[in-house]
Amino acid sequence: MSVKAKKHLGQHFLKDENIAQKIANSLSGEGYRQVLEIGPGMGVLTKYLLENTYKTTVMDLDAESIAYLHHDFQQEHLNLNTSEEKFQIVEGDFLKLNFTQFFNNEQVAIVGNYPYNISSQIVFKALENRAYVPEFSGMFQKEVAQRIAAKEGNKTYGILSVLTQAFYDAEYLFTVPASVFNPPPKVESGVIRLTRKKDFSLPVDEALFFRVVKMAFNQRRKMLRGSLKSFNLSDSLKEDTIFAMRPEQLTVNEFIELTQKIANHVG
Repeated sequence: MSVKAKKHLGQHFLKDENIAQKIANSLSGEGYRQVLEIGPGMGVLTKYLLENTYKTTVMDLDAESIAYLHHDFQQEHLNLNTSEEKFQIVEGDFLKLNFTQFFNNEQVAIVGNYPYNISSQIVFKALENRAYVPEFSGMFQKEVAQRIAAKEGNKTYGILSVLTQAFYDAEYLFTVPASVFNPPPKVESGVIRLTRKKDFSLPVDEALFFRVVKMAFNQRRKMLRGSLKSFNLSDSLKEDTIFAMRPEQLTVNEFIELTQKIANHVG
């Protein structure tokens, strides 16, 4: 039995064992005992995750993939001594997952060859649940991976970069060619690793921070005094040098400082 890749689910199955092993090895295993793999397909990455000591849960929306994992994959790759406590197969939608209930408030790392069509949503879901996610690793469309890890001054630096790096240290690990997938996508892929910061709380109102970042980059060619004018900034505040900058020039910490300035003004 094999699983047919489904276009509407954004599936491209990795067939390179070496790359699968490198993705599995990108997890440090520090600070957690559980790993959640999103979109396991036919388990090319899963079998390498199972070589480690942590409990591995795989989650997929594709019923055909789930059936394959329950039968062919388990028979081929799991020995009789592997208990259900170490490996769990779940048919479900990661974007609807309740972390608190599902993982019983425990820390869990996230890994996967993520479907391109929902990869940004997967990142935002992880950010929402960052209190439970110390590490996040895996493969994205190269452009998205570069955007997540981009630093200020880079043309790909934007909303996803700032919001992710406010809570995680981001590393772009390596590029993956289209030829190692079945079917091959039209673009290259990139593997990144996110490691949660020791202090991942913001010293400003989180909702306001998200709003400032999104509003600034929605008009990224404008100086901040123009893109953020809906905050009704006073003339004196707009004279602050930071408001003469464009969003791609600001570091994550400067966005936090900017949010604090606006909060003090609004307050």
